[in-house]
Amino acid sequence: MQAVKRILVVIDPTQNEQVALKRASLIAGFIESELHLLVCENRQDYTPLLQELADQLKASGIACGFSQSWYSNLTDTISRAVVREGCGLVIKQHLPDSALRKALLTPDDWKLLRYCPAPVLMVKNSESWIKGSVLAAIDLGSHDDQHHVLHDTIVSHAADIAEMIDGDLHLISAHPAPMLSSADPTFQLRESIASSYLDASVEYTGKYAIDAQRLHIDEGPADTLIPFVANKIGASVTVIGTVGRKGIAGALIGNTAEVVLDQLNTDVLVLKPDDTLAHLEQLLEK
Repeated sequence: MQAVKRILVVIDPTQNEQVALKRASLIAGFIESELHLLVCENRQDYTPLLQELADQLKASGIACGFSQSWYSNLTDTISRAVVREGCGLVIKQHLPDSALRKALLTPDDWKLLRYCPAPVLMVKNSESWIKGSVLAAIDLGSHDDQHHVLHDTIVSHAADIAEMIDGDLHLISAHPAPMLSSADPTFQLRESIASSYLDASVEYTGKYAIDAQRLHIDEGPADTLIPFVANKIGASVTVIGTVGRKGIAGALIGNTAEVVLDQLNTDVLVLKPDDTLAHLEQLLEK
């Protein structure tokens, strides 16, 4: 996270409280990055609002620019601004859709997680992160290079946030139920599965000094276990990732991040591998 030099903050002029901007100001102050405020709208000029917010930020010592634009949809507008302004992180307030709307249409925030060519922090509320818990969610059962790099990124970002807020870093990984028909004996017994995941966690628990009370390895679907543990520890933010595939499929995110987005009471930082981000940026340029 220290490498992020410019952050795109999505400003919603319909909201009285700009919770995304509050979160962005905290992060920018810690990592000394610039902010770029964006209103996605073409029906009314919000320059006065943007100027007022920018002036407040500059008075507090945070460099800030702003713009207003609209393309075909919210995700396209934000993604184009990310590339245009050279932003390494997007911060947006998450407002959940109704169950009926989600059944009929893909939520805008899901689309943003899928297609944005930068990490996205979805902010749920204005509660302080200071001295809170940070939950890093990884899949310790995946051992390929792409997953390994993504895991490193997730835990290092979570550790940066924990340091920033003087909080506690927690690590979670859900493992599958035993399968007697599995060709690998490790996955035939619950104890051996848990043991293999525990062994794989040593790389992170050792490097980031995560003790047993802050390591959460358990059986179950990730989209159920992550919200449960996040609520149990009172997490302020959950960091999660996904590995995309080559080609058009590389633009698609696994549904875990989408499913937990509405279930979590925490803010959610969603990361993608560098090659997936590069692919999405190339699609935008075309």
